[in-house]
Amino acid sequence: MAVDLLLGLQWGDEGKGKIVDVLTSKYDIIARFQGGPNAGHTLVFNGKKHVLHTIPSGIFHEDAMNVVGNGVVIDPVIFKKELDKLEEQDVNYRKVLLISRKAHLILPTHRLLDAASEASKGKAKIGSTLKGIGPTYMDKTGRNGIRVGDIELADWKKKYRALANKHQAMIDFYDVDIQYDLEDLEKDFFEAIEVLKSLTFIDSEEYVFQAIKSGQSILAEGAQGSLLDIDFGTYPYVTSSNTTAAGACTGLGIAPNKVGEVYGIFKAYTTRVGSGPFPTELFDEDGETMGRVGHEFGATTGRPRRCGWLDLVALKYACQVNGVTQLMMMKGDVLSGFKTLKVCTAYKYKGETIWHLPYNIEEDNISPIYTEFKGWKEDLTKMTDESELPKELNDYIAFLEKELGIPIKIVSVGPDRKQTIFR
Repeated sequence: MAVDLLLGLQWGDEGKGKIVDVLTSKYDIIARFQGGPNAGHTLVFNGKKHVLHTIPSGIFHEDAMNVVGNGVVIDPVIFKKELDKLEEQDVNYRKVLLISRKAHLILPTHRLLDAASEASKGKAKIGSTLKGIGPTYMDKTGRNGIRVGDIELADWKKKYRALANKHQAMIDFYDVDIQYDLEDLEKDFFEAIEVLKSLTFIDSEEYVFQAIKSGQSILAEGAQGSLLDIDFGTYPYVTSSNTTAAGACTGLGIAPNKVGEVYGIFKAYTTRVGSGPFPTELFDEDGETMGRVGHEFGATTGRPRRCGWLDLVALKYACQVNGVTQLMMMKGDVLSGFKTLKVCTAYKYKGETIWHLPYNIEEDNISPIYTEFKGWKEDLTKMTDESELPKELNDYIAFLEKELGIPIKIVSVGPDRKQTIFR
C-alpha cells in the first residue's frame, strides 16, 4: 500500500487542515512529518472552529490513528494546551494519538533563543513565529537535541540541564534585552512533560513500515508551504524543515518508492505571513478586499496575511518539486465580486521574460506579467455541485489545469468541511 501525501504549494495557510479533515475518512492513519507549533491548521465543522498546531488533523475522526512523526518538533507546553482543548470537546485522543520517539523537543530556552536571535537582526528579521522551531532544528543537526525517547531515560534531566545552560550562554551572547524567568517557564515545561509521558510513544518508522506492509492506508500531512522549504523556498525567509514531498520520506521513514498520490493544495489567490519576497503582493483595494473577505490572519500568530494575485510561476515550480498528481483549490469563494481577476503567468527578470522561478525573486529583480480573466459575482458558499459553478470560475479552473498539466479535483467554497466540491 502506498503512502499519499498532502502538501501546501504556496507560503502556507493554504487550507491543509480542512482537506485532511475532509479526506480522513478514506485513511486508516494520518501522520505529520515535519514542522512544529509554528503550523496552524484550521478546521471548521458543526459550526465550530478548531485550530491544531502539532496534532494531526485526523484527530476528530475516531476511526483514524494519528502519528506525530520523527521529523516534527514538539513543544510540550503547547502540546498540552492542544490536548486540554481536545478534552473539552470530549475527543478520546489517548486511543488514537501516537508520538515518535525520534521527534525532537522544543525547550523553553529554544523559544528564548529564537526571540534573542530575531531581536538581534533588527530590520533584517525573517519574520519568525518565535516558537523556538529554528533553534530546535539547529540542535537536531548539531547533534545536541533532546528527543521524545530521551524522557523515558533515567538521566534525561541531566542532559536537559546541560543544554539549557548552553542556551543561556548563547542568549547572553546576543546582548539584547530579553526579559524572562526560566524557573517559571521550566515549571510549566516539566508539568507538560509528565502529560506527554502519559501518551503512547512508538518507533514510528517501524510502525509505518508495518502499516504499509499490512495494507493500511496512510495520509502524510505537511505543515507550512512548499515555498517555505529550507532548500527550495525563498531562502532565508523560510522555515527550518523540508516542507516538500521529500520531507515526508525523511520525516516518517518512508522509502521514496512507497509514495502514492501527491495532493497539492493552493489558494485561488496568494498570501504570505511575515517577511520575504512576494512578487504579486497587492497594496490596493483588491488586496484589502482579499484579506477582509478571506479572514486572512495567521492561525498561529494572528498576524495579518499579505495578499496578492495567484502566482502561477511559483505554483508550477512547487508542483514540479513535489511531483503533484492532484490539485485542490481553496477559497475560490473569496474571489466572488471581483470584476477582473489576474494571474501571474511569467516574470520580467532583469529585462528578460522568464517562465520559471529564478534564484532571487526580490522586487528589485523581477516584476510579474499578468493574464487577466473576467470575474464572477455569484456567492459560491451555498453551492454543492460542480454544475452550479459560474462559467467564469470554470474558465479560471480550466486555464490553471492546462497551464499546470494537473487536474484540480477539489474546489473549496467555504471553511466548513461540507463546503467542498469534488470534480
